[in-house]
This record gives sequence, C-alpha cells and structure tokens, in this order.
Amino acid sequence: MNDVSAGDLIYVSAFFLGGLGFAFGPFVLVYLLAPRGTRNTRNLTGQYIECGMDPIGDAWIRYSAVYYLYALVFVAFAVDVLYLIPVALVYGRHFAIRDFVELFLFVGILSLVIVYAWKKGVFQWNRR
Repeated sequence: MNDVSAGDLIYVSAFFLGGLGFAFGPFVLVYLLAPRGTRNTRNLTGQYIECGMDPIGDAWIRYSAVYYLYALVFVAFAVDVLYLIPVALVYGRHFAIRDFVELFLFVGILSLVIVYAWKKGVFQWNRR
C-alpha cells in the first residue's frame, strides 16, 4: 500500500535541495559578488547606499494598508495554486467523486475569500 521507490526519494531530495538552493543561493551570490576593499567602512555616514549612489531624501514611504492586503491576497492564491497543481495531477485515480467534491469545496472557499476581499474594498486602489 505504501510503495515508495528509490526514484521517488531522489525526486523529493532533488526538490528539497533545489528549494534550499533558491533560498540560500542569493545570499551566497551576494557574498561572493559584493565588492570588497573599495571603501573604508569607518568613513560611511550611516546611510544606506543602493546601486552605488548616495540616497537623496528620506527613504521611508508610507504605504496604505490596502497595499499589504492586496499582496496578502496574491500570496494566498499563489500558495493555493501550488496546492491545486499536484491535486489535479492525481485527480480521478481512485475516488473521482470524492476528489471532485474536495476540489469544489476548496475552490468554493477561495471564491468566498475573493467575495469577502471585494466587499472589504481590497481591490479598490484609492490614492490619498
């Protein structure tokens, strides 16, 4: 009943290592590619420098809470798509009607989330 082959473990290990590579790879690349010895760190004024240029003005900008709600809804649906892809791949192998009901409930709850966010005005971008 629980048939796990060596090939399955290789795939899981490859995805795990790939995930670690995507998580820690940028940190390693920045460490390896960052310029060293071009500036004495004692002479810095304490300001953040981006792209090699000194910043002009204040870097703190206040965003509306709608921006964060919109981003949160986007992340929630991106994660839900990650759930739906594997479910769609194994859909209908053994219990087709049960699988359909579960998918219908899942997508129905997602639809309620969209309706709730719409009623709360998350999708209306009002500038002040």
